Amino acid sequence: MKNPLNKIVRSVQAFGRELKRQTRTESPVEQSVRPKIGLALGGGFARGLAHIGVLKVFEEEHIPIDFLAGTSVGSMIGAGYASGVSPAELAEIAVKIRFKDFSRWTFSRFGLFSNDKMAAFLRDSLRCKTFEELRIPLAVTATDIITGEPAVFTTGDLVDPVRASCAYPGMFQPVKIGERVLVDGLLAYSVPAVPLRAMGAERVVAVHLAANWVKPRGPRHVFDVIGQCFSIAQDKMGASWRSISDVVVEPDIGEFSYDDFASAHQLVAAGEAAMRAALPKLREWFPATTNTQPVAGNVVKVEVAAK
Repeated sequence: MKNPLNKIVRSVQAFGRELKRQTRTESPVEQSVRPKIGLALGGGFARGLAHIGVLKVFEEEHIPIDFLAGTSVGSMIGAGYASGVSPAELAEIAVKIRFKDFSRWTFSRFGLFSNDKMAAFLRDSLRCKTFEELRIPLAVTATDIITGEPAVFTTGDLVDPVRASCAYPGMFQPVKIGERVLVDGLLAYSVPAVPLRAMGAERVVAVHLAANWVKPRGPRHVFDVIGQCFSIAQDKMGASWRSISDVVVEPDIGEFSYDDFASAHQLVAAGEAAMRAALPKLREWFPATTNTQPVAGNVVKVEVAAK
C-alpha cells in the first residue's frame, strides 16, 4: 500500500461503502422498534480470524451494528471493520498475514517479542487513525498491569490502544500509554460485553473463542503452555460477561492452534457458520419488516442467555 494510487482507490471504495450504508434507510417502524445492537469480539490470537466470518454474516443479513468492542485480536479486527474495511477485505488480509508481520524478537526482560511493527501494519491497514473518525463507535480494552484495572479506550489515537490490547503477557512487551503500562485486554475483559453496555447497547452479541488451544498430543512449546493457561482462566472468569450477553456465539475452532494464521479460510468459515446458527435469535429482535431470510442452522455451539 505504498503506492499513492492504491490509497486513492481504497479511499474511494471506502467512501462508496459508507455512502451505501448511510443511504440504506430504515422504516419508521424499524427505527423506533429495533434495539441498539453491540458486538463484542473476544481474544484468541490467530483463532480470532473467526470474527471476520461473524462480521460477514452481519453484513450479508443486513443486521445493523451500533457499537463494537474488541479485546486483543478482536480489537484489531473491530478497528479495521469500524474504519471501513469490509469483511471481504479483512479476509484477504487474513490470508496473507503472518506472525512476523506485526512482531519482532527482542531481548527485553518484559517479553520475548515487541509488537511495535503492529503500529506500521495498523496505520497501513486502517482507513482512519482516530476513534472519532470511525463509522461505528468502538471500545478497545486493555489491562493496567500495575493496578490490574481495565483500560477502555473510546477516543483519541487508535493504534497504540490496539497494540496494548494485543500485548499478550510473556509473549509481547507491555505498551505504555500516558502513565499507564498496559497488557492484553483479556485479563480485564476476555469478551468485552461490559463496555458495550456502558456505550448504550441494548442487545449484546458476544463472540467467545473457547479454551481448546492445546491439541490431544499436548503443548508444543512455552507459548502453548502460556496460551492454554490464559485460555483456561478466561473460561473460569466468564460468568460476568455471559450474564449480560444476550447471545453467546462460540465458533468451532478447537482444532486450530493459537498461531495458525495459515488456516485463515477455515477460521473465517467457522465464524460464519457459528453466526448463521445464531440468526434465528437475532431475528426476534426485529419487527416483521426485517428483510433477512431464514438460513439453515449449522452444528455449532450457540448459547442464548436467558432474558
